[in-house]
Amino acid sequence: MREATVERNTKETQIKLTLNLDGSGKCDVKNPIGFFEHMLEAFCKHGMFDLTGSISGDLEVDQHHLIEDTGIVLGQCFEKALGNCAGIFRSGCFLYPMDETLCRAAVDFGGRPFLVCEAQLTGIPLVSLGDDGKEYNFQTDCFEDFWQGFVANAKCNLHLDVLRGRSDHHKMEGLFKAAARAIRAATEIDARRNGAVPSTKGVIV
Repeated sequence: MREATVERNTKETQIKLTLNLDGSGKCDVKNPIGFFEHMLEAFCKHGMFDLTGSISGDLEVDQHHLIEDTGIVLGQCFEKALGNCAGIFRSGCFLYPMDETLCRAAVDFGGRPFLVCEAQLTGIPLVSLGDDGKEYNFQTDCFEDFWQGFVANAKCNLHLDVLRGRSDHHKMEGLFKAAARAIRAATEIDARRNGAVPSTKGVIV
Protein backbone atom coordinates (compact mmCIF):
# COMPACT_ATOMS: atom_id res chain seq x y z
CA MET A 1 0.00 0.00 0.00
CA ARG A 2 1.18 3.51 -0.82
CA GLU A 3 1.15 5.11 2.61
CA ALA A 4 3.25 7.66 4.45
CA THR A 5 3.41 9.26 7.88
CA VAL A 6 5.08 12.62 8.47
CA GLU A 7 5.46 14.51 11.74
CA ARG A 8 6.52 18.16 12.05
CA ASN A 9 7.08 19.82 15.40
CA THR A 10 8.23 23.43 15.65
CA LYS A 11 7.79 26.28 18.12
CA GLU A 12 4.81 27.35 16.01
CA THR A 13 3.03 24.13 15.01
CA GLN A 14 2.67 20.46 15.92
CA ILE A 15 1.43 18.34 13.03
CA LYS A 16 1.28 14.60 12.37
CA LEU A 17 -0.45 13.16 9.30
CA THR A 18 -0.77 9.68 7.82
CA LEU A 19 -1.79 9.45 4.16
CA ASN A 20 -3.05 6.46 2.18
CA LEU A 21 -3.11 7.25 -1.54
CA ASP A 22 -5.32 4.25 -2.27
CA GLY A 23 -7.97 4.92 0.34
CA SER A 24 -11.72 5.34 0.36
CA GLY A 25 -11.99 9.07 1.04
CA LYS A 26 -11.89 9.08 4.85
CA CYS A 27 -10.56 12.11 6.72
CA ASP A 28 -10.00 11.87 10.47
CA VAL A 29 -7.76 14.81 11.34
CA LYS A 30 -8.14 16.69 14.61
CA ASN A 31 -8.36 20.24 13.29
CA PRO A 32 -9.08 23.43 15.27
CA ILE A 33 -10.15 25.49 12.22
CA GLY A 34 -13.68 24.63 11.10
CA PHE A 35 -13.55 25.73 7.46
CA PHE A 36 -10.08 24.23 7.00
CA GLU A 37 -11.39 20.94 8.38
CA HIS A 38 -14.19 21.13 5.80
CA MET A 39 -11.62 21.65 3.01
CA LEU A 40 -9.45 18.69 4.05
CA GLU A 41 -12.55 16.49 4.26
CA ALA A 42 -13.58 17.56 0.75
CA PHE A 43 -10.04 16.93 -0.53
CA CYS A 44 -10.05 13.38 0.85
CA LYS A 45 -13.61 12.59 -0.24
CA HIS A 46 -13.07 13.66 -3.85
CA GLY A 47 -9.50 12.39 -4.14
CA MET A 48 -10.29 9.04 -2.49
CA PHE A 49 -7.38 9.61 -0.11
CA ASP A 50 -7.42 8.50 3.54
CA LEU A 51 -5.90 11.03 5.93
CA THR A 52 -5.57 10.72 9.70
CA GLY A 53 -3.73 12.65 12.38
CA SER A 54 -3.84 15.95 14.21
CA ILE A 55 -2.80 19.56 13.68
CA SER A 56 -2.33 22.31 16.26
CA GLY A 57 -0.46 25.56 16.44
CA ASP A 58 -0.19 29.18 17.55
CA LEU A 59 -3.65 30.37 16.52
CA GLU A 60 -3.23 33.23 18.98
CA VAL A 61 -0.83 34.68 16.38
CA ASP A 62 -2.98 33.90 13.33
CA GLN A 63 -3.90 30.93 11.12
CA HIS A 64 -1.02 31.29 8.67
CA HIS A 65 1.56 29.09 10.42
CA LEU A 66 -0.80 26.16 10.95
CA ILE A 67 -2.39 26.20 7.49
CA GLU A 68 0.91 26.60 5.62
CA ASP A 69 2.66 23.94 7.72
CA THR A 70 -0.22 21.53 7.13
CA GLY A 71 0.31 22.03 3.40
CA ILE A 72 4.01 21.31 3.90
CA VAL A 73 3.35 18.08 5.82
CA LEU A 74 0.67 16.90 3.39
CA GLY A 75 3.04 17.55 0.49
CA GLN A 76 5.76 15.56 2.24
CA CYS A 77 3.29 12.70 2.71
CA PHE A 78 2.57 12.65 -1.03
CA GLU A 79 6.27 12.81 -1.92
CA LYS A 80 7.06 9.97 0.47
CA ALA A 81 4.10 7.79 -0.56
CA LEU A 82 4.82 8.23 -4.29
CA GLY A 83 8.52 7.39 -3.99
CA ASN A 84 10.08 7.48 -7.46
CA CYS A 85 6.61 7.85 -9.05
CA ALA A 86 7.00 4.58 -10.93
CA GLY A 87 3.83 3.45 -12.66
CA ILE A 88 1.65 6.51 -12.08
CA PHE A 89 -0.07 8.66 -14.69
CA ARG A 90 1.95 11.63 -13.34
CA SER A 91 -0.33 14.43 -14.62
CA GLY A 92 -4.01 15.17 -14.29
CA CYS A 93 -6.56 17.93 -14.66
CA PHE A 94 -10.16 18.53 -13.65
CA LEU A 95 -12.87 21.12 -14.20
CA TYR A 96 -15.17 21.40 -11.18
CA PRO A 97 -18.45 23.35 -11.17
CA MET A 98 -19.86 24.50 -7.84
CA ASP A 99 -23.07 26.48 -8.24
CA GLU A 100 -22.11 29.84 -9.78
CA THR A 101 -18.38 29.04 -9.58
CA LEU A 102 -16.29 27.12 -12.11
CA CYS A 103 -12.85 25.92 -11.01
CA ARG A 104 -9.96 24.29 -12.84
CA ALA A 105 -6.95 22.40 -11.50
CA ALA A 106 -4.04 20.90 -13.42
CA VAL A 107 -1.12 19.07 -11.82
CA ASP A 108 2.12 17.37 -12.86
CA PHE A 109 4.21 15.33 -10.43
CA GLY A 110 7.30 15.98 -12.50
CA GLY A 111 9.70 16.89 -9.70
CA ARG A 112 9.68 20.65 -10.35
CA PRO A 113 7.62 22.57 -7.76
CA PHE A 114 5.63 25.52 -9.07
CA LEU A 115 2.30 27.01 -8.06
CA VAL A 116 0.08 29.27 -10.10
CA CYS A 117 -2.97 30.28 -8.04
CA GLU A 118 -5.59 32.54 -9.59
CA ALA A 119 -8.33 32.01 -7.01
CA GLN A 120 -9.87 35.49 -7.39
CA LEU A 121 -10.56 35.70 -3.63
CA THR A 122 -11.73 38.92 -2.01
CA GLY A 123 -9.42 38.55 1.00
CA ILE A 124 -12.35 39.00 3.40
CA PRO A 125 -12.33 36.31 6.14
CA LEU A 126 -15.20 33.83 6.22
CA VAL A 127 -17.15 34.06 9.48
CA SER A 128 -18.99 31.17 11.10
CA LEU A 129 -20.85 30.60 14.36
CA GLY A 130 -19.57 27.82 16.63
CA ASP A 131 -21.58 25.52 18.89
CA ASP A 132 -20.49 27.73 21.77
CA GLY A 133 -22.17 30.74 20.19
CA LYS A 134 -18.85 32.45 19.40
CA GLU A 135 -17.84 33.76 16.00
CA TYR A 136 -14.93 32.08 14.21
CA ASN A 137 -13.26 32.99 10.96
CA PHE A 138 -11.09 31.56 8.21
CA GLN A 139 -8.32 33.75 6.82
CA THR A 140 -8.84 33.42 3.09
CA ASP A 141 -5.36 34.75 2.36
CA CYS A 142 -4.00 31.51 3.84
CA PHE A 143 -5.56 29.47 1.02
CA GLU A 144 -2.64 30.08 -1.34
CA ASP A 145 -0.14 29.56 1.51
CA PHE A 146 -1.48 26.02 2.00
CA TRP A 147 -1.01 25.11 -1.66
CA GLN A 148 2.42 26.75 -1.83
CA GLY A 149 3.55 24.56 1.06
CA PHE A 150 2.02 21.54 -0.62
CA VAL A 151 3.64 21.92 -4.06
CA ALA A 152 7.07 22.78 -2.64
CA ASN A 153 7.15 19.50 -0.74
CA ALA A 154 5.14 17.20 -3.02
CA LYS A 155 7.46 18.41 -5.81
CA CYS A 156 4.63 18.99 -8.23
CA ASN A 157 3.51 21.71 -10.59
CA LEU A 158 -0.02 22.89 -9.77
CA HIS A 159 -2.24 25.42 -11.50
CA LEU A 160 -5.43 26.53 -9.72
CA ASP A 161 -7.85 28.82 -11.52
CA VAL A 162 -11.30 30.20 -10.81
CA LEU A 163 -12.82 30.77 -14.24
CA ARG A 164 -15.91 32.46 -12.84
CA GLY A 165 -17.57 32.82 -9.47
CA ARG A 166 -18.93 35.04 -6.71
CA SER A 167 -18.68 33.25 -3.35
CA ASP A 168 -15.24 32.89 -1.75
CA HIS A 169 -16.53 29.76 -0.02
CA HIS A 170 -17.45 28.22 -3.37
CA LYS A 171 -14.18 29.32 -4.97
CA MET A 172 -11.99 27.72 -2.32
CA GLU A 173 -14.09 24.59 -1.95
CA GLY A 174 -14.36 24.18 -5.71
CA LEU A 175 -10.58 24.48 -6.06
CA PHE A 176 -9.94 21.96 -3.28
CA LYS A 177 -12.27 19.50 -5.01
CA ALA A 178 -10.81 20.17 -8.46
CA ALA A 179 -7.29 19.74 -7.07
CA ALA A 180 -8.29 16.50 -5.37
CA ARG A 181 -9.67 15.05 -8.61
CA ALA A 182 -6.64 16.21 -10.62
CA ILE A 183 -4.19 14.82 -8.04
CA ARG A 184 -6.15 11.57 -7.87
CA ALA A 185 -5.89 11.20 -11.65
CA ALA A 186 -2.17 11.98 -11.59
CA THR A 187 -1.25 9.62 -8.76
CA GLU A 188 -3.31 6.61 -9.81
CA ILE A 189 -1.49 3.61 -11.26
CA ASP A 190 -1.46 3.38 -15.06
CA ALA A 191 -1.76 -0.35 -15.84
CA ARG A 192 -0.33 0.16 -19.34
CA ARG A 193 2.86 1.69 -17.97
CA ASN A 194 3.92 -1.62 -16.34
CA GLY A 195 5.66 0.09 -13.43
CA ALA A 196 7.91 2.34 -15.51
CA VAL A 197 8.81 5.83 -14.36
CA PRO A 198 6.66 8.31 -16.38
CA SER A 199 9.51 10.41 -17.79
CA THR A 200 11.61 10.36 -20.93
CA LYS A 201 14.60 10.94 -18.61
CA GLY A 202 13.85 7.70 -16.82
CA VAL A 203 13.72 9.49 -13.48
CA ILE A 204 11.58 12.18 -11.84
CA VAL A 205 13.82 15.03 -10.70
